Amino acid sequence: MLASSHREAPLISTDPTADNTDLYAFVSPDAPTTVTIIANYIPLEEPAGGPNFASFDDSVLYEINIDNTGDAKEDISYQFRFKTKVANPNTFLYNTGPIDSLTSANWNVRQTYTVTRIDNGRTTLVAGPMTTMYDNVGPASAPQYGGRGAGVNTFNDVGGTSAVFAGQTDDPFFLDLRVFDLLYGANLSEAGTDSLAGFNVHSLALRVPKASLRAGSPVIGVWATASRPTTTTRSPGSFG
Repeated sequence: MLASSHREAPLISTDPTADNTDLYAFVSPDAPTTVTIIANYIPLEEPAGGPNFASFDDSVLYEINIDNTGDAKEDISYQFRFKTKVANPNTFLYNTGPIDSLTSANWNVRQTYTVTRIDNGRTTLVAGPMTTMYDNVGPASAPQYGGRGAGVNTFNDVGGTSAVFAGQTDDPFFLDLRVFDLLYGANLSEAGTDSLAGFNVHSLALRVPKASLRAGSPVIGVWATASRPTTTTRSPGSFG
């Protein structure tokens, strides 16, 4: 699969945790010497979809790639790898009580992640493990969500300090999926409803100093990927 977005690509529709829905890159409004890149994955997450809530996939390599030489090939890659840990193996519940902090003992199924920077095929830094932001399960399970810390981590990057967030967010994309109902049953007057309103995605947000991404030109290209290991199974041959 060379492209995906909100389940449109047929093959990736069977692998939602590797489905890259959208990518955004812009000069950070609060820090104009930096660039913010946001890669979203896992389309159409229902917030109430428990008790096994959505999460990044431990077996998927998530990457944000930067081309700074204009040849449409990655010169810099930020690789994200996740690890899930169940604190109490006697229960599968996401939380066993209210989660009031990123270190809460009630957060039973938690994820950590590492960020690896690759410059022209060479590893230049590894940051982590860091903790993801927990899902906003609801007011009982996640009281004062958003007031308990934003889940943002910082690390020493090439040429400065970068900030990173990994966790669930509201899907910012506007899309009217009723177009697939035979173009609204030919009643185009109904067009314009945001079908993604109320659904979530999982986001990787990275704020990086501009100077750490530039080469000869201030123009960069940015894209995101998700990939899995490839396994080949061979059947035993016959013997004479």
